[in-house]
Amino acid sequence: MLLEGSHTEGEEMRRKTILTKEQAAQEKSTFFRWDKLDNTAHLFPVIAGERLSNTYRISVTLKEMVDPELLQQALDIVLPRFDGFNLRLRHGFFWYYFEENGKPAPRVKEEKKFPCRFIRPNKNNSYLFRVTYYKYRINLEVFHVLTDGMGGFNFVRELTYQYLRLRYPEIVGQTGDSLSSGTTLNREDSFMKHYKKNAPKKYKTQRAYLIKGERFHNGEFGVMHGYIPLAELKTVCKQYGVSINEYLVSAFIWSVYNEYLHGMPSDKPIRVAVPVNLRPYFNSITTKNFFVMTSAEFHPTKESYTFEELAQMVRESLRSQMTSEHLEEIFSYNVSNQKRWYLKIVPLPLKNLAMRHVYSQSALANTTTITNVGVIQIDEPYKQYIDQFHAFLSLSKGQYIKGTVLTYNGTLVFSFSYDLVDPSVQRGFFRRLAQDGLHVEIESNGVHYG
Repeated sequence: MLLEGSHTEGEEMRRKTILTKEQAAQEKSTFFRWDKLDNTAHLFPVIAGERLSNTYRISVTLKEMVDPELLQQALDIVLPRFDGFNLRLRHGFFWYYFEENGKPAPRVKEEKKFPCRFIRPNKNNSYLFRVTYYKYRINLEVFHVLTDGMGGFNFVRELTYQYLRLRYPEIVGQTGDSLSSGTTLNREDSFMKHYKKNAPKKYKTQRAYLIKGERFHNGEFGVMHGYIPLAELKTVCKQYGVSINEYLVSAFIWSVYNEYLHGMPSDKPIRVAVPVNLRPYFNSITTKNFFVMTSAEFHPTKESYTFEELAQMVRESLRSQMTSEHLEEIFSYNVSNQKRWYLKIVPLPLKNLAMRHVYSQSALANTTTITNVGVIQIDEPYKQYIDQFHAFLSLSKGQYIKGTVLTYNGTLVFSFSYDLVDPSVQRGFFRRLAQDGLHVEIESNGVHYG
């Protein structure tokens, strides 16, 4: 009887187990993961629109024409592996949030319009990124709410790897068919993890000198790339006693100072926002946004300056901010504001109004933004198929020209994105580099280039 009873009880338990598994499978089919936005990301949905898309581009140029069908297959394979891209944006009562998308990957399309356009989720299977191609080039454009440049490069690199494995199956024998060891899928909110309570001060800056002039019409968007031999650039930077970033920021400021201020004093400083990747400072590998803005400032108050003087001012300005303690203060203040109890209970529409106001006041504190993506590292089996990488930013309020830097295979690429008809800043920038003996090759999409 005991044995029979045990047998009957066991059968019932097995039936319950089977039922539980079936229920779990059913629930999984209808349940969507959700995730919070990081501290920086909260602003982007509030201010994004047709004129301020908050979209950046990373592209890879191959040595052979892109096969669109294979590129679509590659995207279909890679996207499910990236939880941080397989998302749609939702808005709740108090905050925006992410939800698992679950729809088929967006369609890969040939590029026929200007880059960095506003991404309309309702026309993109609810996704917050797009993949396009043009001749030899694969383009990834990302709404900044998803991730910063590090996360974007993670994705485009794996997309390119998968495409090349489909195009050249022999690669699989060398690499396998999984994600590379250098790719992270970590989705930690590093802002929340590393912030310190009671950040001591608020950060305020005065209005900067703004570059004004006639702007493009009909959504036109200018792009100009300057290709600089890295070895030559390192030699020049050593002569001035500055880093590569400091030198390039100085050259931009020098151009504005001469082309727009004509070497004269100004009541407003030329100020360049320089995003800093926080991951090396706080031992993070997150693919969420994890950066803060520092700034290089040059305020011409006397009749004339040499480039050497300006470069040293930029050097001192940037290096004084590049400490873990200072960087921690910057984002801790922002996170502390987000965590205040009375802000948590404010409905989202009111939060949006407040954030738009704060943004409109702070957006004009910088003349431009120059960001450095860093040195692009590619696994050896893929190098023979890849020619170059590019990256550039969309524009923002008061900043109608921006710069993006990356380095690949011994060449540094400085990319201007702009919608100003007058190309004086670009000409002045590259003229400065030429005066220092650098050999620069210039490429443009031809929009009002002169």
